[in-house]
Amino acid sequence: MQRFYPFSLFLGLLFQLTMVAQTKKAGPVITDFGEVFIVNEMDFVVDTSMEFKVVFDIMNSPDDHKTLNSSIETAARFLNMHAQNGVPLEQMKIALVVHSKASKDIMNNEAYQKRYGTNNPNIELIKSLLNVGGQIIFCGQSSMSRGISKEESISGVQLSLSAMTALIQLQNKDYQLIKF
Repeated sequence: MQRFYPFSLFLGLLFQLTMVAQTKKAGPVITDFGEVFIVNEMDFVVDTSMEFKVVFDIMNSPDDHKTLNSSIETAARFLNMHAQNGVPLEQMKIALVVHSKASKDIMNNEAYQKRYGTNNPNIELIKSLLNVGGQIIFCGQSSMSRGISKEESISGVQLSLSAMTALIQLQNKDYQLIKF
């Protein structure tokens, strides 16, 4: 066993270096959310000259009312990873269409606290996305069926007739659908 010790030590150090090299980084667009891995030696290179128009279909949400919705954070990851790889913010257009279970995630803090007894963990993320030009569109059908009025939503969130309507209109404007 003793003669394998140097090899085991080498493997241990290699593993630690690999783990350090695989750290995530947020920013430069959304600094408090959306950490992504740095990918080196890509074979399929990012086309930094194209416009990226994306609509995220956000319908799921964690059952725990204190947990950030990772589907919403996907938009921050999208912006950060592309900016880290040379795509200017002006060439990235994002929209989030929020409906179904995720409807609660666009509620302002007062309404969220009244309904769930805690702060909405998504508010700062949503404000950050709005501040960089993102659109957050709330399904009017979900608003009505879940009893969430426009006044109870975070300032800047837009109310639409339906998620279906918003998704169709955005895709007709060349937004590419991303659904998880």
